[in-house]
Amino acid sequence: MFKSFFQAGFEGTTGFNRHGEWIDQIAATQHDLRVEDDYRRLRDLGIFTVREAVRWPLVNPRRQHYDFSTVDPFLAASDRSEIEIIFDLFHFGYPSDIDLFSADFPKHFADYCYQVTEYIRRQLPNSRYFTPLNEPSFFSWAGGEVGLFAPHQHGRGWELKVKLVEALIQGINAIRAASPQARIVNADPLCRVAPPPDRMDLWPEVESFNSSVVFQSWDLLSGRLLPELGGSPAHLDIVGINYYWTNQWEWGNGQTPLCADDHRCARLSHLLQTVWERYGAEMLITETSELGERRAAWIHELTTEAAKILDQGIPLHGICLYPVLGMPEWHNRHEWTEMGLWELQAKDGLLERIPYQPMIDALRRSQWLENHPARREMAIRSLR
Repeated sequence: MFKSFFQAGFEGTTGFNRHGEWIDQIAATQHDLRVEDDYRRLRDLGIFTVREAVRWPLVNPRRQHYDFSTVDPFLAASDRSEIEIIFDLFHFGYPSDIDLFSADFPKHFADYCYQVTEYIRRQLPNSRYFTPLNEPSFFSWAGGEVGLFAPHQHGRGWELKVKLVEALIQGINAIRAASPQARIVNADPLCRVAPPPDRMDLWPEVESFNSSVVFQSWDLLSGRLLPELGGSPAHLDIVGINYYWTNQWEWGNGQTPLCADDHRCARLSHLLQTVWERYGAEMLITETSELGERRAAWIHELTTEAAKILDQGIPLHGICLYPVLGMPEWHNRHEWTEMGLWELQAKDGLLERIPYQPMIDALRRSQWLENHPARREMAIRSLR
């Protein structure tokens, strides 16, 4: 399906953080200025598929007005380098004149999706992968429940989640109207909680979260929940799974992830299998990373778990390392996080890309997955 099993994601959050400060992670990492060089480095590592954000607030700053100048450098770089892009159309930030809770939000979002897809199709006719709305579950919690992102609401998480998925369904329809060959990658976090050792009385709440709440956005999108929204398995399409070391925690203690050696911590392969059993859909790990010196070990763990899934014939089509560049924290712009294959260092006004060699070496040792027999079989099936 994708050009490479291992993929790279460039952090594309654009919007207002918890302090009401404007953030643009593409500009903050100078990826917009260095995209040609960034793609060259990826090709040298055997990575030919990337996730890139189309910054909605910049492309469509006001209704009926579209400016694709911020998209053009990425389209040109993709064309020249033959790097394929999974286009991420709504990564938390949105135009300031949009009310996400309004009745006309889905229609406006669908128009935006159509216009972007039509423009990309004209420039890059072979483009086919889109993530219309990144992480509706996380965004509805962050923006609608606890006020971390605009619209900075509290206690309206479920309301926002339903509205986001309603818009997402209409956006998918618009994308396919503009590009019938389009495939949709619906990225959302895959999380799991465990009860405290001495609080088994909390098991009903824990089980409800693990078996229901964490799947709500995909259930809405696939029509399993609130089918009147218009969702279906065709809208779900490719399940994009965002999974970090922070995605498993003890109930009531979300700030502290479970340690990998905690007996309550489920293996990633087990979590992926639950998604496959629930939806029977093709899958992609759309975001995953670790911090600092733990990055290389994380690559090894991902490879081991992905191989288990592929050995079962489950259609896992890739792993996207995200973010592939170090980046400033969303809510503390002066604090930089070391998460990617390259760390960033200021020099003469530019942010130099400094390779983190242990992670790069671990990636090279793991690229045998590119030739896994199941991957070849999936490629053959996709051509039938």
